[in-house]
Amino acid sequence: MAETIKLSKAETIKRESGYLKGNIAAEMADLSSAEVSDATYELLKFHGSYFGYDRDSATERKQHGLDKEYEFMVRMKCPGGRLTAAQYIALDALSDKYANGSMRITTRETFQFHCIKKVGMKPLIADINHLLLSTLGGCGDVTRNIMTCPAPIKDNIHAKLEADCFLLAKHCAPKTSSYYEVWMDGEKVANYPFNPEEPSPTGRGQGEGPHPNLLPEGEGVDAIEPLYGTTYMPRKFKIGVITPEDNCIDVLTHDLAILSLFNGQEHYGYNFALGGGMGMKHNTPKTFPRVATPVMFVPPELFIPATEAVIKLQRDHGDRGDRQHARLKYVIAEKGEAWAKETLEGYLGRTMDAPKPMSTFTVEEHTGWHEQGDGKWFLGVPISSGRIVDREGAAIRTGLRAVIMDYGMDLRLTADQNIILCDIETAEKPAIEKHLRDHGILLREDLAQASLNVLACVAYPTCGKALAEAERVTLPLMSDIEKVLERQGMIDEHMAIRIAGCPNGCSRPYGGDIGIVGRTPDTYALYIGGDYEGTRLNEKVFDKVPYASLPQALEPMFTLWREKREPGEAFGNFCHRVGVASVKQAAVDQLTGNDWAK
Repeated sequence: MAETIKLSKAETIKRESGYLKGNIAAEMADLSSAEVSDATYELLKFHGSYFGYDRDSATERKQHGLDKEYEFMVRMKCPGGRLTAAQYIALDALSDKYANGSMRITTRETFQFHCIKKVGMKPLIADINHLLLSTLGGCGDVTRNIMTCPAPIKDNIHAKLEADCFLLAKHCAPKTSSYYEVWMDGEKVANYPFNPEEPSPTGRGQGEGPHPNLLPEGEGVDAIEPLYGTTYMPRKFKIGVITPEDNCIDVLTHDLAILSLFNGQEHYGYNFALGGGMGMKHNTPKTFPRVATPVMFVPPELFIPATEAVIKLQRDHGDRGDRQHARLKYVIAEKGEAWAKETLEGYLGRTMDAPKPMSTFTVEEHTGWHEQGDGKWFLGVPISSGRIVDREGAAIRTGLRAVIMDYGMDLRLTADQNIILCDIETAEKPAIEKHLRDHGILLREDLAQASLNVLACVAYPTCGKALAEAERVTLPLMSDIEKVLERQGMIDEHMAIRIAGCPNGCSRPYGGDIGIVGRTPDTYALYIGGDYEGTRLNEKVFDKVPYASLPQALEPMFTLWREKREPGEAFGNFCHRVGVASVKQAAVDQLTGNDWAK
């Protein structure tokens, strides 16, 4: 008899849900209550939604004896960030009809919608599906939105990246019909390009099903979810496909980082790196961020079997008793790359080669104007925190909608929360640029270099996990940091700055030159010493810096950087070379009298 694993509450909910169906349909149809049960809260994630409430109004409403203002967030799946003009215009309209009149580009190349009421959930998700998009797996313990380079460059490299991204999106999608039963009364959009293939009546047809520890005694291969099984993955599972020459998606922060290798334009295989992930918890050493580490080389013919093997490795060996310890990064950190390679070879039934030598990681700039390689251009438009909304002085939503309607261009959403307008004729460039600027939309050359790679999570008021502000303070905070950089003569230096409202790390704050992570409603942990190219974690230097003191905390570090850096040396690389402890001490020496500067 197989060893019994004590499952966490979330695992029990999944197992008893009937392949993610649960009681969602009945609870969403019950408009007498704005709330949902704990089980439905957990299952909704798989369908692309988080349930929460407006945290700005909660205290005042409680003082007046009122319930919280409950609402939902809905996140799409949009492989590689690809959208047509028609899809964009329709989504823009849905944001008014069902959400708060804005769309938000996430750090996973997709959109999410906020402040949706229960009554609007079913029609919104159905409308998204009728646009040949989906929300299935936008959240939850399955493979999330597959990412790749968003640049619409017309060559063999980018065509291969896109083809592999789409192939994985289709292959790794949950097979259950529950999603369509809940939101579309059983209708399945036939021409949606990422619908999974129907599973074999007898199961996988190759390899084994879910680990026997996860199945009731006597149960065999799962015919409905042959890859995931009744309990799906222990936690979310993220995959990115990229080349080392343009790591524009921070691929090493993924559970499975697929490094596609080319000789010129000729593809010859992949290096698979395992165990990346950003989430952690303050003051909990068993949780930590990690960058993925190379484990094996995969020839082209084993691309899908090898990807399945990595999913199985996490499915079978991830910690299902403690969700704080359930990501693949902990399996790799504790068991090692050699164990992982041997285990993967067992799933594949063959020996795999060691990872091949790779180029040094670099990151291409995708904002501004760039040639596509087919005589046309693309324009990368910076969007602060990914929020497409009209605000004072910047009619971002109105301006983008008008340009996209007038020119009918396809779009790409990027991992740094920006948007790319594609297939632009040379003669159209001046008019498009003028139209955007007339709406107050800043373009690449209008921004300091330091502000071109700033990420921020949503945080207050819609995220239930937020400990401090993030999106809502990004613009004023960056304005103050830019003033410090300008005083130092460093305003045009490349720099990756990530701002997060909590330690879960949705804005990837533990990578990049500077990470700013919420600790309490007005204080932040400050991290330095990662790299712009996404290959190294940064380190914490101060634990509870008041928001207003963040520029002050950075200034002595920038001074040291200016005085002692090597030619062209980025801030994170400088901190790493001279030692983060030394940079911190230089700051402490200049920040006497501040209790937080210790």
